Amino acid sequence: MATSYTPTVTGTGVKASIQRLGGYLAGMVMPNIGAFIAWGLITALFIPTGWIPNADLAKLVGPIITILLPVLIGYTGGRLVHGQRGAVVGAVATMGIVVGSTVPMFLGAMMIGPLAAYLLKLIDGLIKDRVRPGFEMLVDNFTAGILGGGMAIVGVWVIGPVVRVITNGAGNAVDWLVSHSLLPLASVLVEPAKVLFLNNAINHGVLGPLGVAQSTQHGKSLLFMIESNPGPGLGLLLAYLLFGPRWLRPTTPAAIIIHFLGGIHEIYFPYVLMKPRLILAMIAGGASGVLTFMITGAGLVATPSPGSIFAYIAVTPKGGWFGVLLGIVIAAGVTFAVASLLLGFGRKEPAEDETEAVTPEELADRPRHAAAPGKTPEPAITTGTARTGGSARPGSDPTTKPATTEV
Repeated sequence: MATSYTPTVTGTGVKASIQRLGGYLAGMVMPNIGAFIAWGLITALFIPTGWIPNADLAKLVGPIITILLPVLIGYTGGRLVHGQRGAVVGAVATMGIVVGSTVPMFLGAMMIGPLAAYLLKLIDGLIKDRVRPGFEMLVDNFTAGILGGGMAIVGVWVIGPVVRVITNGAGNAVDWLVSHSLLPLASVLVEPAKVLFLNNAINHGVLGPLGVAQSTQHGKSLLFMIESNPGPGLGLLLAYLLFGPRWLRPTTPAAIIIHFLGGIHEIYFPYVLMKPRLILAMIAGGASGVLTFMITGAGLVATPSPGSIFAYIAVTPKGGWFGVLLGIVIAAGVTFAVASLLLGFGRKEPAEDETEAVTPEELADRPRHAAAPGKTPEPAITTGTARTGGSARPGSDPTTKPATTEV
């Protein structure tokens, strides 16, 4: 079923620009949510710490998260800009940033996929009326191939290194906050970085090694819980379940199971990208959880992998259940409250039968006089007259006649 992922944005200014950006991000990620769920299920089941460890099937996890999902995002981003041709060059260009990368390049895919498609759109506009009959397919294929290959090289040499610099910078910033005992403020950087799929780089590259050192010395560490706390994600998904877009609500129960019980946090990231203002709820929930952990003296003996409630229970030291569970509950509650407020408690969501489901492509193809989704079209001009007869009153529209009354 075709679905619009964000309401149509009108107006200008910073707020409208951010909303449009959020709409494009959602348009690139949300159509691929099924692939994210598939990856989440495979990961939760077959990794060494999963429910059914299997070394052969666990080999699917890495290629899907580092190659397939970024390519799908680049493909979808290109399609939004220039249809199927844009999708093809977007996917080819995305390969340039995923090859050789050890972290998921979702941010880079969101950049290079639409960019490659936009350049192809410009080229197609320039040569549209200059190609001789019979050579259209040849020119179309070669322009797409040359541009796609060139953008893949740009991805390897330019965009890939830029994304890696952003990743390393986020990790260094978190390291600085940890070293200066400003742990609750770490959520200001950790939560936005998580949504950009930098969670593994931060958790295993920065927080994990520091936590191991503390755990060796003190028997537990709070650092293991800064990024892996399942509470904020649970609160966000519950807010979507009750107050989110009506067409999206049926997807949240499965996402809650995969996230909270399976420990696959990536499943809720697209829900934040769909409405970027919800990052404020994630920051508030994450900071509340960390503060609760600090006050209660909670900590874990090792990294909970994956970050599910069961993994948390498994690595909680004896006698430390109260602080750990309280931090998760408070983080979920604060995130739920803030996210519900930002979603307007569902008051702005139209009823399902009042909204026509359209994709961004279909919306662009609509005639200008067509009514927007959720709007009442202009009354049609009828050709019949009422059975009771009568003439138009003075001053009324002569082109509109009374509607026929059915007996």
